[in-house]
Amino acid sequence: MKKKVCVVITARPSYARIRTALESIRDHDDLELQLVVAASALLERYGNAVDVIEQEGFKIDRQVYMILEGENLVTSAKSTGLGLAELATVFDNLKPDVVVTVADRFETMATAVAAAYMNIPLVHVQGGEVTGSIDEKVRHAVTKLADLHLVSSGPAAQRVVRMGEREDRVVVTGCPSIDLAKLACAAEPRDVNAILDAYGGVGADLDLSGGYLVVMQHPVTTEHDLAREHIEETLHAIRNVGAPTLWFWPNVDAGSDGTSKGIRSFRENHALSNVHFYRNLKPLDFLSVLLNSRCIIGNSSVAIRECAYMGVSAVNIGSRQSGRDRGRNVQDVDHDRGQIEAAIDEQWNNGERSQDLIYGDGSAGRQIADAIAGTEIGIEKRLTY
Repeated sequence: MKKKVCVVITARPSYARIRTALESIRDHDDLELQLVVAASALLERYGNAVDVIEQEGFKIDRQVYMILEGENLVTSAKSTGLGLAELATVFDNLKPDVVVTVADRFETMATAVAAAYMNIPLVHVQGGEVTGSIDEKVRHAVTKLADLHLVSSGPAAQRVVRMGEREDRVVVTGCPSIDLAKLACAAEPRDVNAILDAYGGVGADLDLSGGYLVVMQHPVTTEHDLAREHIEETLHAIRNVGAPTLWFWPNVDAGSDGTSKGIRSFRENHALSNVHFYRNLKPLDFLSVLLNSRCIIGNSSVAIRECAYMGVSAVNIGSRQSGRDRGRNVQDVDHDRGQIEAAIDEQWNNGERSQDLIYGDGSAGRQIADAIAGTEIGIEKRLTY
C-alpha cells in the first residue's frame, strides 16, 4: 500500500520551493502524490501559478480559493481562517497519510493547523530558518505543529532541535529550489529574449545584450504601512541607474496593495524607459533569466537561496530577510535610493561568481521523498528537554 502524501501549495514561490520534491514523490515506488493548490497560486493577478503547475505535468487533486481582497493584516488573518475551514474538508475527502506544508507564508498556518487537528502527520519543509517579520512566527509555529522536519541546512536543523524537537525527526535535505538552480546552471545557454517573449509582460522594449537587472520586491508584513514608500525608493533608484530591468510582481502579503499602487502610480507619473514588468515565469525559466543577469535587487529569498548557489550578485533591501543565512553574493542596504543605486553600480561591475552551498547540493527533491517514504511519522510529540 502506497503512502498517500498530500502537498499543499499556496503561492507562486512555494511551487518553486517544492517542485523537484513533487516529481520525486510522484515517481517514488512507495508514495502516492496528492496535490492541492490554494490561495494566491490560483489568482491571475499573482501569476496564476496553477497554470504553470499543470503545464509542467502535475495532476491537481483539489483547488482551494481562500484569498480575500485587500492585501492587509485583516484580510491575511481572515484568509488563513477561510483556508483552515476549506482545507479541513479537502483533507477529509482525500484522506492522506501525510500532509506536507512548505516554508513560512501566512497561508501555511491553515495547512498546518488543519492537519494537526485532524490527527494527520505533518511534514514541514524549510523550518528552522531565521528571517524576522511575520514569517518568523509562522515558520516556528508550524515547526511545533509538525511531526517530521525536512530542513535546508545544518544551522536550521540545530535550531529546530533547540526548539525541543526530536533529533531523529529532523533531516537535512537541502532546499528543492537549489535542485532547479543546479539544472539551470547545467543547461545549455538559453536565449533570454526567447524565454521572455513567451510571457509578454508590460513596459518598455529592452535591449538586454549589454546586461540587465532583475527586481523582485515584496512588502514587509511588519512594516506594511510603509510598502508604498519602500517601493518608491527602489523605483527611483532603478530609474536613475538606467540599466535594462526586468521587474516581477510582488506576492500577496499585507502591504502588497501599497506596493502595487506605488508601481502603477510611478509608471503613470515618470518615464520608465528601462523597465519591463512580468507577473510570473515558470521556475526554470525564471532561474535561467536570473542566471544571465548582472544582479537581482529587492528582498526575495531567491536572492539569498538560489542566487547563492548560482553565484548571482544580490542587493538585498531592508529587513525582510534579516537574519537569514546568506552567501558572499549578498549586499545589504536600507530602503534608500542612494544606497540602492550605489550597490547596483558596485554589483554591476562585479565579475566574481562565488558559489555557496548553504542550502544544499541539488538533490533535495529525492532526499525529501526518501525521508517521507522511510520514516514512520507519528502524531504524538512532547518537548525533548
